[in-house]
Amino acid sequence: MIPVEVAPGDSPVILGLPHTGTWLPDDIRARLNARGQVLADTDWHIHRLYDGLLPGATTVRAVFHRYVIDANRGADDASLYPGQNTTGLVPLTDFDGQPIWESEPDATDIAHRKQQFHAPYHAALAAEIARVRARHGVAILYDCHSIRSHIPFLFDGTLPDFNIGTNSGASCDPRIEGAVHDLCAATGRSHVLNGRFKGGWTTRHYGQPGSGVHAIQMELAQSTHLATEAPPFAYDEDKAGALRVTLRAILERLAALAPEVRA
Repeated sequence: MIPVEVAPGDSPVILGLPHTGTWLPDDIRARLNARGQVLADTDWHIHRLYDGLLPGATTVRAVFHRYVIDANRGADDASLYPGQNTTGLVPLTDFDGQPIWESEPDATDIAHRKQQFHAPYHAALAAEIARVRARHGVAILYDCHSIRSHIPFLFDGTLPDFNIGTNSGASCDPRIEGAVHDLCAATGRSHVLNGRFKGGWTTRHYGQPGSGVHAIQMELAQSTHLATEAPPFAYDEDKAGALRVTLRAILERLAALAPEVRA
């Protein structure tokens, strides 16, 4: 199994998809407990939601599940949100804080997974960023995510529909941040900028506006496009269709902004 799928395009926009994969090697799947094997923390149907919205956009998608290793965490496993509940590079619990392994991964397992899965994903993503920046003088990485709207272990209350992360403004030009925020606000849906989710390791690591690479994360509440945020996590065509209108506008606006934010 090739751990990453890359579809190169000619747009200045790159879509990162680190959490939509559901593939696990047989030996890893066998070590998950019954709860873990549900794969509840998948970014369900996000690749389908964004498919075709911006012709020419490059996509880089992890095929493996985040329980194998989380492609949106740094290899050093440093916490992205110190002092708050979260999950690590190789999660030991799900988003509800419940154990997911019958046999937990050890240091040897984790080192192997870094080499076989994490490193290839980021090598591919870095290569596409470099290619796109060389072509356009700028690259805009839009990291695509989703999460259940109610997870008391991670946050209080109900998550807004749109959760925009720019590492508190450090990962992209203010015009990019502002455009995405304004398009979300115009929908009348709930939205927040740099709230509970400020951008994962991908956004923070690659977002270097002074070097011509801008990164922004979109964390969607799964209630925006799923029929239910529980098994079987079915895609809702009507909800998704309405949401895709806004997501298309966001991606088109980012592509149009590229010449203005070129370093």
